[in-house]
Amino acid sequence: MRYRRIALVMAVTLLAGCTATTAHPAASAPQPRAARSGCGSPIDRGPLPDWASGGFSGDTSMAHVMGDGGAIVGVLFGDPLVAHRADGKANKILWVAKDGAAGPGDLVIDASLDGSGETARRSVEGGPGPSIVDLPRAGCWRLTLTWPGHTDTMDLTYG
Repeated sequence: MRYRRIALVMAVTLLAGCTATTAHPAASAPQPRAARSGCGSPIDRGPLPDWASGGFSGDTSMAHVMGDGGAIVGVLFGDPLVAHRADGKANKILWVAKDGAAGPGDLVIDASLDGSGETARRSVEGGPGPSIVDLPRAGCWRLTLTWPGHTDTMDLTYG
């Protein structure tokens, strides 16, 4: 398990691109969305949850967003997230699932832009792990994250 986490952290530097996906296996029902004012799940810049800090050493304080149901955390290496980056950087997100024992399959991200009918689908091959999640427009994107046997939700704001 330790080697898997180390490999996952090393893979962040390689970051596989997002790809299209096909039908996804059934997943557990999403957790109810916590009430919040405005848009966007809170970005925590403190230490990662213990279950998400494997493979990191020393201080694990970094920008991250917890899923509404607590089943996944997105570590934001591309903080802040930007729809059209002029700086050449990418919107890098490391997805860490709380239950690392999920079966094989992709992480599917269904995003919808708040207040519009615009949607986008991204996929992280092999399930939660390193990714680049570029979305087409600035605004609040409501994400439904689905991977084998699990579903969680969060909001991410792209500038």
